[in-house]
Amino acid sequence: MTATTNMSTDHTRATADAAHTHGGGTVPESSRADRRSSFELADFPVPTGREEDWRFSPVDRLQRLFAGDLTGTGPVVTVETDDAVRVERVGRDDARLGQVGAPGDRISAAAWHSFGEALVVTVPKNHVAERHTMLAVNGDDVTAAAPAAQHVLVVAEELSESLVVLDHRGTAELAQTVEIDVRDGARLTLVSVQDWAEGGVHVANHRARIAKDGHLKHIVVTLNGDVVRVTPDVAFTGPGADVELLGVYYVDAGQHFEHRLFVDHAVPKAKSRATYKGALQGDGAHSVWVGDVLIRKEAEGTDTYELNRNLVLTEGARADSVPNLEIETGEIEGAGHASATGRFDDEQLFYLRSRGIPETEARRLVVRGFFAELINQIGVPLVQDRLMAAIEEELSRTMGAAS
Repeated sequence: MTATTNMSTDHTRATADAAHTHGGGTVPESSRADRRSSFELADFPVPTGREEDWRFSPVDRLQRLFAGDLTGTGPVVTVETDDAVRVERVGRDDARLGQVGAPGDRISAAAWHSFGEALVVTVPKNHVAERHTMLAVNGDDVTAAAPAAQHVLVVAEELSESLVVLDHRGTAELAQTVEIDVRDGARLTLVSVQDWAEGGVHVANHRARIAKDGHLKHIVVTLNGDVVRVTPDVAFTGPGADVELLGVYYVDAGQHFEHRLFVDHAVPKAKSRATYKGALQGDGAHSVWVGDVLIRKEAEGTDTYELNRNLVLTEGARADSVPNLEIETGEIEGAGHASATGRFDDEQLFYLRSRGIPETEARRLVVRGFFAELINQIGVPLVQDRLMAAIEEELSRTMGAAS
């Protein structure tokens, strides 16, 4: 059984560790605050795989996206929503675009540099949506002649409540930007499902900002594709803001699924919670989870916690898990993280088998239980049903071989 956990303490630093002056304050030398962000592609050299942001990634499989010439035709986006939600297709010169934040890596900058048209979804002020907004991203008719760029902006105006789902299917080689603007007192649940066909390559940067008393529940479900890398970046702009980051992934042989989170606490009294769970099976299955949380000097009263759990079902699978916590102030409510990667719990299997349950069915029950706690937190029946059906399909297909 190959199960790799990367949780090195040198990535969890406080102000006193290797500090230097930055922007009038004191931060660690490797602080996330020092990472470059820019709309200019030239500001990001082509990665070699030795960089911190790319050291776990299969850079050889991302070369066409690194090139920055994303001129292909992207997946078709079909929208279903209620009548009050405004949906617009706008040019790249629309003043609303690019306001949430700048790209933080080369592919994100290439996506910004290359898109021609953007989709803007606006939930009006005080509106409580009666139904979810579905953005069906379908690459079935896309040819692989050239990789493509795509840009989506979701705006939840003041005191609105809404659910937006991005459902990715078919085939694609796609660099995608999703901007998420949660304004004062708004409550938004955004779900991104990656259920690509074989060979799909999808690199997405979700950039979110949350205003005073705003709430974002951000859910990532990665089920299929060749290489999928999703990087949610969250910034708070007012006190009382909070974010809940939930993720589920199921990795098969040869697949690379990567999720890198960055939560920037730069205002007082904001809250963040991150919980990701994944299962891996098959030779060459590889998952990467990196959780970066930065609590700046001015972010007094911060409350944050992040958790990653990985269940390795077969030999030859590898999970890298790296929680990073940087704290620049001692005036916080709480901050912590936990990470674990392992195989089936032998005690659980023994307990179930001692009660007459066959080993194959016992393994299925253990996997269901592993995901159940997180799935029940999602609170979106549409997503929960879809996720459970996908997990059941994976278990039906593979549990016999794994027993």
